[in-house]
This record gives sequence, C-alpha cells and structure tokens, in this order.
Amino acid sequence: MAEASSSSEDHNHRHIPIEIISDDEMALIEAALAFASTRSFSAIRSSSPPHFHANALSVTVLSKRRLSSGGDIEDLPTRKKKSTLSDSFLHRFRKKRGLSVTDLTSTEWCPKQMEFSLLLGGRKVNQVMRVGIARHAKLEEEVIKRVEVKVKSQEDYWALKFLNFINGVNQLLFEGLTRELPIIGFAEDIWMVGVIDEIRMPLTENDHNPILIDTKTRARDTLPAEPQRRNGRLQLMCYKYLWDNLVADDFPSKFFFTYFGLNPQHNLCEDLKVISADSGFSASTLDDVVRYYRNTCRMLAPAHDQLLLRYEYQKDHSLLGEDKFAYDSDWLKNQIRSCLEFWLGEREAACTPEEERWKCRYCQFGTVCPAYTDSKGTVAPKSIDSNIKEG
Repeated sequence: MAEASSSSEDHNHRHIPIEIISDDEMALIEAALAFASTRSFSAIRSSSPPHFHANALSVTVLSKRRLSSGGDIEDLPTRKKKSTLSDSFLHRFRKKRGLSVTDLTSTEWCPKQMEFSLLLGGRKVNQVMRVGIARHAKLEEEVIKRVEVKVKSQEDYWALKFLNFINGVNQLLFEGLTRELPIIGFAEDIWMVGVIDEIRMPLTENDHNPILIDTKTRARDTLPAEPQRRNGRLQLMCYKYLWDNLVADDFPSKFFFTYFGLNPQHNLCEDLKVISADSGFSASTLDDVVRYYRNTCRMLAPAHDQLLLRYEYQKDHSLLGEDKFAYDSDWLKNQIRSCLEFWLGEREAACTPEEERWKCRYCQFGTVCPAYTDSKGTVAPKSIDSNIKEG
C-alpha cells in the first residue's frame, strides 16, 4: 500500500525502505500522546542524492534545524519546593509520554524559562522559527515521502514510533544516511524520547560507528555564543547516550509497558500490520514490534564518539561553521542529573546565571520574570530576533 505511491517514480532505483512518522511528533513529543483521534503519518524514504555521500564529518547542507530546543526561558512567580513525585513537573506534564531531549536542553538553557513554558504555555513561533521550519521541511522531503496511516490507540501510536526507528535504521544501513530518527530509551531511571536530526555511516570500511549530526540555522551570519554551543552539545550527547543504551540492549520492555499503561498484546491496526510486513517482518501486536525494535538495536554499533554540530545561515543555507567535539559521559550525566532535579521536584527553578542574563532579552516571559528587570525595576527592551538559542 505505502510502496505503491512511489513505485512508478522510482522504477530504476533499489527498494526503498519505509519510515513511519507521526505528524504531531517532531520536536516536542509530549503533544503527540494527546492522540484524540486517528491522526498520524507514515512516510516513504526516497533514495539519498549522490552528493549526500561526499563527506561524513564535514558536510554542507545536511540537516534540518531542531526547533524543539526552544529559545530562552525565564522566571516564574515564586513557588514552593516540590516534596512528592506526584507533584513534580515530570509527573504532572510528562507522566505518559516520557521526558524529551528538548525538555533537558531547555532546562539547561534556563530552568525558570522551562517552568514558565510549562505553567504559562509554550513558546510563540516567530518569523525566524518559521524560516527554520520551512528549511527543515525541505531537507526532510529529500529523504521522506509522507502517506497517511490511521492509528486508533496508544499502542498503535507507540508501535508507529518503533516502526519509524526500525525503518530509519534500515535506510541508514542501506543508504548511509537517515534523518528525523525517533528514539525511545531508558536512562538515569527516566524514560526519554527524542528525534535525532541526522545520522550518517562513516565512509571508511573499518569504522562502523554511526555519526550523529545536528544542524542549527542562524538568522545572522555569525556563530553562536558558547552557551548556545554548550546547549547543542548537550543535545547531541543525549542522543548518543540513548542510542548506546539501546545498542547495549538496555531497554526494559516490561517496565515500558507498565510505565506507559500499554497492553503488549494489543492487536495493531491493519495499516501498521501491512507496514510491518512491507518492512520485512510480521507484527500483530505491540509486543511483536518492541521485540523487533530490540533486535534491530542489537545489530547496531555504538554511536561515534565524535559528534558534529553544524551552523547554517538561513538566508542562503551557507555553512557558517562546524563544531566537532568528543562525547563526555561524565559531563553529560552531571547535566542530566542537574536537569532532573528540577523535573523531579528536588529543587526550585533557578534563573539563568548572571553572566548569561543576555538570554533574558530574547525571552517571551520577561514581563513576569524578576531576573529580566534592570536595577531600576523596568523591563529591558526585547530584540527582534527572539530565537537566540537556536540562532
């Protein structure tokens, strides 16, 4: 069914693996689980153009911009310290959907802004972000064709995400490149979810460790400040951490079903059964898909220790610079634990450090944030570019 839409166009190409993508998924996965109806999407991955295989660690126009990381997040009215897990932000806002990597990076950027966004509503989309979204859609279309797939339950929704990962990995292994790969894992005693911007296989025969890449678009033709780079590094390191845990078969299936209140023997909708068969395996239940998900992860190698952040100018998509850096497990775990203290209610949300208060000029919550007022008690003027974090 899904393959038929592209068979005539790609008659001379090799078999195209299928990827399934939720329309609501993208950066903030939490919104998707309010699945009130049958809205979800599958997607057919088209073959990567030849120029995509030119250079693995230094590439020009590669990935979309991750809008999920959010901009700048500030202060909220004073609140009492959380004392129980049931009162925590994790329980209140992420109980049945998992903590996203975006949640962690936004908390690192400014815990107070993260608190504001949870209690007062999410960030507003500005023109800079719209340009990033359009660029992201363009890059996504280079490897994906969307077709509608109806899902009828939470079990179908999660099966969709797992199938999305499985078929994305197939594309990575067959073509050397995949984008928008959803990932679900268990780390630091927390269920985490995310969408990896881009993964490439190395060009050298002796290197089988996938390379994780993230591209940020910039409204100005300058490289970002160190806090922005640090935040991007945290994002990529989180993806590697989740990937490596999956490869090590660290996915507690029974706990997954229990935590999210899922029935492993739930009979999948017909569309998902057809898609799984087209993907090379027969799945009738969510448990079937999860077992194949784990088997797929077992055959993968850990992600490369060298990670790559790319910065692209929005105006002409030119490359502004690349940040190649090494994975730092100790630093990452310290950052995650610090963020989790906020999410678990073990500490109150703090404002961004004094030396990074320039972030406040770009925060939509400035009018209610004490850190955003100057010494005279007036609110500082805001910049036109309100997407400073992502650039």
